[in-house]
Amino acid sequence: MYTPYICKMNIINIYYLFYRYNSRMRYTLKQLQVFLAVAHHENVSHAANELAMSQSAASTALKELEQRFDVVLFDRIGKRLQLNEQGILLRPRAVALISRAEDLENVLLQKSAVGELKVGATLTIGNYLAIGIMAKFMQDYPAARVELTVENTAAIAARVRNFELDIGLIEGELQEVDLDVMFWRDDELVPFCAPDHPLAKKRRLTDTDLLEAAWIVREKGSGTRQAFDRAMTGILPNLGLRLELQHTEGIKRAVEAGLGVGCLSKLTLIEAFKRGSLVPLAAPHRNWTRKFYFILHRQKFMSSGVKSWIQHCQQDTQD
Repeated sequence: MYTPYICKMNIINIYYLFYRYNSRMRYTLKQLQVFLAVAHHENVSHAANELAMSQSAASTALKELEQRFDVVLFDRIGKRLQLNEQGILLRPRAVALISRAEDLENVLLQKSAVGELKVGATLTIGNYLAIGIMAKFMQDYPAARVELTVENTAAIAARVRNFELDIGLIEGELQEVDLDVMFWRDDELVPFCAPDHPLAKKRRLTDTDLLEAAWIVREKGSGTRQAFDRAMTGILPNLGLRLELQHTEGIKRAVEAGLGVGCLSKLTLIEAFKRGSLVPLAAPHRNWTRKFYFILHRQKFMSSGVKSWIQHCQQDTQD
């Protein structure tokens, strides 16, 4: 009966505490936003455009932040502003504080706990899993803004490490001190060829067959290439790698055209196998299994949006 009143009073109290806390600080959230935007763009003008500010206002905010604490956060190299050691130390803490402030703002405005979410995904995940997950996510959070970036594992890891993404979904194994890597789901690679390829009639491939084939594979830096190289342990240096392509569809088209044999995630080949335009090859003595992972920056605050996204991904695995 009294819940709406209590909720309203709690919000008023939060506003009051936030005002008192912010009034005692020697910096503002806007100054931190400017600092982070400049750190990202390495240019005040570009940072100002992102924040819808004038260049002079952005320069003033950054200058005031440095002067109030008698620090220099950037090395000025021509027109570029490059983070120095002090700026590098501040950046993850500023990112965490801004993320918490955005979460608090959503609560204060009595909106969905999910605002803007920047997700990165590797090509297989981005093209065959992430879109479906995003659709369900946005059904549950109609007001949410989700930005999806699709690149290979190395590129997604770099963007998460550089605070450009809130979370990454990757295919490759990763060990980086700045990133937390969490298991998501299992996956399997499948070697394949065109129906009229000589290997299509073989029930099982030997290592001799694998060595004699002309392979069309993903580029280095991709999770699929990493898993392929691992599967070929012991014979990898002697494989005939005919083509390296960045896109799964390009590899499938090349294999359909008879240019060689490919190896991709089973997820990417389901429709082609159904049509009969490609056929799977069996080499059970090789390990074709791999895992998909979530990656997050260790020092970045895990927002409600990120937690909910992870839950949607895990739910998708169970469906």
